[in-house]
Amino acid sequence: MNDFSCTVKMGDGEYMVGLQYLKSYNYLPAECEQIWVICDRISRVYSSGLEESVQRFLEMLGKLNRAYLTGLEEKVLTVLESEIRD
Repeated sequence: MNDFSCTVKMGDGEYMVGLQYLKSYNYLPAECEQIWVICDRISRVYSSGLEESVQRFLEMLGKLNRAYLTGLEEKVLTVLESEIRD
């Protein structure tokens, strides 16, 4: 983060964005760390070769306004991770 902008990591790359265009969700540091973990997991699984429904599910996870996954979301992401590794 700079004085007037920061780099935002998106599913299709990284972008330099002015701070005036960002909205704060006032997450605690531990919540920010959890968001990064989720983002990294999604990034490792996501690819243009996936079925469209799977791509949309991963995109939806990346747009959540919370710092955690529900039990079912966690299970589905774990299954996708295991399928991609195999």
